[in-house]
Amino acid sequence: MQAQAPEVMEDQKTPEDTDAPKIGALVQQLIMMASMLKELETQSHLIHANAEGSNFLALHEFLKKQYEQHLDQLDHVLELVRTLNHFAPVCSRCLANALPDFIHATTYETRSMLIAYFQNLENMGEVAKVVGESAREANAPDVDNYMAELCGDAYKASWMIKATLRGC
Repeated sequence: MQAQAPEVMEDQKTPEDTDAPKIGALVQQLIMMASMLKELETQSHLIHANAEGSNFLALHEFLKKQYEQHLDQLDHVLELVRTLNHFAPVCSRCLANALPDFIHATTYETRSMLIAYFQNLENMGEVAKVVGESAREANAPDVDNYMAELCGDAYKASWMIKATLRGC
């Protein structure tokens, strides 16, 4: 005969028990954000290497800062997953599978590559808002605060790219 765990009454549940489904959903969103950041890091790095034109030097420097920032952001988001007592994917394929949509550059034309990148940045800002809302619902203020920071970073970089494109 196996021993059975005592049944927990609804009023005896801890906040952790109640928040577990919310935390699980939040973790999935954070992993999607991590996947987006990894793709943005790769995309900005490749544009950095392939961009050409009269504004090459400024773009080259800007994009280097961007891909370095995306790598730092990725690290921070993965650390947030761990603070929620969950694991992050252990391979790039699993991480990439967490991202349903991403706009890829389809040409070496600098303007086209930048348009794809700024659209992805704006999408990241929108995703950060959604993840922030989930974090508030899951009582995870550290995640909420960082999502607000990511949102600001995404929209600022998007604005800078759009301002550059207006001059092209």
